[in-house]
Amino acid sequence: MANKTTDMSKIRKVLKFYSNGKSKLFISNYLSLSRNTVKKYISLFEVLGLSFEIINEKTDGELELLFSHTIEESVSPKLQTLQDYFPVMERELKKVGVTIYRTWEQYITLHPDGFQITQFRHHYKIWAKRVNPVMHMNHKAGDKMYIDYAGKTLSIIDKKSGEIKNVQFFVAILGASQYTYAEASMSQQKEDFVRSVENAMHYFQGVPAAIVSDNLKSAVIKSSRFEPTINETFAILPIIMAPPFYLPELISREINLW
Repeated sequence: MANKTTDMSKIRKVLKFYSNGKSKLFISNYLSLSRNTVKKYISLFEVLGLSFEIINEKTDGELELLFSHTIEESVSPKLQTLQDYFPVMERELKKVGVTIYRTWEQYITLHPDGFQITQFRHHYKIWAKRVNPVMHMNHKAGDKMYIDYAGKTLSIIDKKSGEIKNVQFFVAILGASQYTYAEASMSQQKEDFVRSVENAMHYFQGVPAAIVSDNLKSAVIKSSRFEPTINETFAILPIIMAPPFYLPELISREINLW
């Protein structure tokens, strides 16, 4: 490399920590390496698309050569073609029923010598993180329950008549533990909606400090950035459901689920 190469034993530790989910800041502080050095080798590791186990089997010389070659070839014409395809792919993924596998099939038809599905997913994940950064949110146990309906309806068949009926798919999730409750209901009308929320709290065995909906018409009569008008039945539901012991029980339950 152009500059003095970092000790390969430290690079192995960088990649091991990163593979185990440690943050770049933690790795930088723990190994006394600059954040730019940590970022550089993690980026090269992601471009290579190899597992840490494979990387760790290589000698220091092989590892140094591998990273040197990767710096020179990090954006090959083949990879650049793939990255140029991703913006089109991302628009397609917003359509109902379109999957990553389906977009890969379209890509490989256009580029028969392109990346296979595993590498395709890997490079898309890296690209998506770069262009669509995700904000990390910290949640307290028992604090919030998020509710919404899945965008695509399901269907059931009446055993007696054989009639096919569409049903709504209600989902509730606890923010801290990601513990999830889901059920099908006949509609998103107030009665069905309130019953689903009530069932979720019975399932979680507690009432959260707050219930967060995504501007559902069943919950919010009139939307507003500052003072939305909430459905009265929905607004008083946590009060009706919450004896004094319910919130502590939910907090304890979420902590155990972690």
